[in-house]
Amino acid sequence: MPRLKYGSILRVFVILGLLCLWVQIMLSASSMSMDKDGEELMNYNDTSEQVLALVPPELHKYLTVHSKNVSVNATDRTTPKNTSDIRRAIEMVNDAQTIYNEDIYGPVQNDTIIIAIQVHTRLTYLRHLIVSLAQAKDIDRTLLVFSHDYFDEEINSLVRSIDFTKVMQIFYPYSIQTHPNEFPGMDPNDCPRDAKLEQALKLKCNNALHPDLHGHYREAKYTQTKHHWWWKANRIFNQLQSTSGHTGMVVFLEEDHYVAEDFIHMLNLLRSTADKTCPQCEILCLGTYLKTYQYHSNTDKVEITPWHSSMHNMGMVFNKTVWNSIMELEQEFCAYDDYNWDYSLLHLSQNRPGREKFKVILCKGPRVFHIGECGIHHKKSNCNASTVISKVQKLLQNAKQYMFPSRIMATITAGGAKHNKKLTKGNGGWGDIRDQEMCTNMTKVGRQMRKYFYFT
Repeated sequence: MPRLKYGSILRVFVILGLLCLWVQIMLSASSMSMDKDGEELMNYNDTSEQVLALVPPELHKYLTVHSKNVSVNATDRTTPKNTSDIRRAIEMVNDAQTIYNEDIYGPVQNDTIIIAIQVHTRLTYLRHLIVSLAQAKDIDRTLLVFSHDYFDEEINSLVRSIDFTKVMQIFYPYSIQTHPNEFPGMDPNDCPRDAKLEQALKLKCNNALHPDLHGHYREAKYTQTKHHWWWKANRIFNQLQSTSGHTGMVVFLEEDHYVAEDFIHMLNLLRSTADKTCPQCEILCLGTYLKTYQYHSNTDKVEITPWHSSMHNMGMVFNKTVWNSIMELEQEFCAYDDYNWDYSLLHLSQNRPGREKFKVILCKGPRVFHIGECGIHHKKSNCNASTVISKVQKLLQNAKQYMFPSRIMATITAGGAKHNKKLTKGNGGWGDIRDQEMCTNMTKVGRQMRKYFYFT
């Protein structure tokens, strides 16, 4: 009997010990969770003291992240609206064509510089782009057009808080967000990307007969970028009331770009130089991809060369005359089996009957920079925006004495082998006949197509 009692007591102590251990583990996990949440807040804001030190205090408001808006997954841009609500909200905004701050900075003129910014969900980068724009000289004379393919209240609030120039929002209405289970999103009956043709035919999936040139089937997350770019350009040049008579320049930026304070000054110099020395230069370019920067020798130098997509797609600039020439060959753009808008434009450029390829005049000392370390084409494991932004800030700070040149000198080059190499085939991802037809119809059908996608 005593032995039985002793065994029972021993079991009680073992159970109590296990309970204590469990409590310690839970407390430790809770502490780790709190630390992780705090770390998440820091990473989500992604704005180091080093970066903030180079931002004027009055612009810190564009970098402020409120903890209540922080999601455990920083890429999960939450919104309380369901798909139907979002579609209706998008239609209302697109129909209204509201220009914010027009009462302060005056109406859009036919020669107003329009800055078109393609926005997805990378809020951190967008904040820093806005800060850089706010510091640019003469920014108050421009119109910023933010073109979104994702409806998000926090992004909307940020854009509408801009007070340094005129602002408009437009929303790409055929997005994955608004069509999550149907084309142009991913229909449940669409073919798997890596399905073989024979397998796809057996599955009887929607696009079985239309793989791309590599034998793969469409992925909505990749096709959306090209669709959005094409829709945005068409919307700005052909559909907005405020730009119906616009003859000025349109600058194409993306949410993960960063501009120098003299980029508008350089844009005007590029335009005047092109008018005098290169009237056949249809595209201006404010950014390029360099490994080293030498502003002391290149700040006032520009180059005239054949346009190439992978070199001259950042800070591209052209006007409605050029857009009309692109529209004449929309089939070359829309039917080309490449999910990249810039390579599709290069294919169009190389297939202009009776005309030369696009020529570009570009800054040898870039005024637009790419700060995005994460995204569709960037899969780095350590995606810290502050690191790249800090480098660009310091670069521009060191080059400050070389900014705002009074004149520029142009050098004409024939371009290297890469510039002149004829595209033989695209990168794929655009073999689906539905993508090609939608691309073409976006510039022709207008309201009828919009109604179809909103309400079916």
